[in-house]
Amino acid sequence: MHKRRTLTVMAGAVAVALVAAACGGDDGGTGSTADSGAAARGPITYVQGKDNSGLLGPMAEKWNSSHPNEKVTVKEQSDQADQQHDDLVQHFQAKDPSYDVVSVDVVWTAEFAAKGWLTPLKDKMALPTTGFLEPTVKAATYNKTLFAAPTSSDGAMLYYRTDLVKTPPKTIDEMWGMCSIAKQNGMDCFAGQFAKYEGGTCNATEWMNAYGAKVVDDAGKPTVDSPEAAAGLKALADHYKSGDIPKQAITYQEEQSRAAFQDGKLLFLRNWPYVYNLASTDKSSKVKGKFAVAPLPGVSGPGTSTLGGHMAAISAYSKYKATALDFLKFLTSPEQQKTNMEKGSLAPVIESIYTDEALVKKYPYLPVLKESIANAVSRPVTPFYPQVTQAIQDNFYAAIQGQKSPEAAVKDMQSAMAAAGG
Repeated sequence: MHKRRTLTVMAGAVAVALVAAACGGDDGGTGSTADSGAAARGPITYVQGKDNSGLLGPMAEKWNSSHPNEKVTVKEQSDQADQQHDDLVQHFQAKDPSYDVVSVDVVWTAEFAAKGWLTPLKDKMALPTTGFLEPTVKAATYNKTLFAAPTSSDGAMLYYRTDLVKTPPKTIDEMWGMCSIAKQNGMDCFAGQFAKYEGGTCNATEWMNAYGAKVVDDAGKPTVDSPEAAAGLKALADHYKSGDIPKQAITYQEEQSRAAFQDGKLLFLRNWPYVYNLASTDKSSKVKGKFAVAPLPGVSGPGTSTLGGHMAAISAYSKYKATALDFLKFLTSPEQQKTNMEKGSLAPVIESIYTDEALVKKYPYLPVLKESIANAVSRPVTPFYPQVTQAIQDNFYAAIQGQKSPEAAVKDMQSAMAAAGG
């Protein structure tokens, strides 16, 4: 998705990530092309979406000062995730060696790896991941092989009004039980991002996962037609019908839902970390000093957030893979990860940074964010993700409005995914 959420913690700009379909050959990333250049060193190019945080320049200068013979050149793409995706696809299909290291959304890794476009990070090209948050490593893995280096992560949290709710709900039923507080105060109870877009996929899969569903299996095959998945959609549909979820919530993306919470119209909000700073500092915010965050509630305890974030991968066509691997190690080093947190508000992938006292003081949501990411589940890992996310969006959107039953919705999801090859 993914949208580049954590880039916007301080700036407040939200880029909605769209995912476009792509085509290409398939050798699983294990052919001779991916292996060539494993020992070669030289200048490389790093390709990433628009730098909204001002991190790329200082990062490149830092690398280049200590690698004068292996300098990195940064190429910025547009700020639109679908355009970034298509640009990478075009260069991969052309077997362009100039795209050495590329930034990829968490949901693109499987697609690109399956087509043989990424260098497997194993054997001589192995990347150490000790100390990384486990879900970030899992999301970078396809067919039991690591194909990318997690560079930033993200997880959703439950925002709640501390002036009205003393103890945040730990379960979904507890949250619904508190909706009476919202009614007593003339406000809506709960909203997430329920529009028909990529954010809708994130929200829908969270609810299905919370009830024990698995959208796809470990091989990427669809398994969403289940009682558990239907139960997750039924909870959304029932509480949308009852009014616990406001009618306008089916139009909410990140910013619309943030505005509703900041305007004092919502008791509970599911959203990403960037909201914390804005709700605390915006002059127009009516909830300054009146809110906090908690883990998303689940059926019997903490729920499961959709995993967000970005990764860096080495193109199979790079001529200088040894340098590229060292660059991945540089991007994932504790020092660089901490810089990205402090300067660009990117959620680190290294677990120990979340207990840094100075950072926790500056970003009070970090402990909750760590728990959110630790329990997070990636969106379906499949080479056919564009079709899979469309199937989820179309059917959850119909189900929440009562246009089809939850059971029919998950059955139709399954059929559409199977037709796509998932």
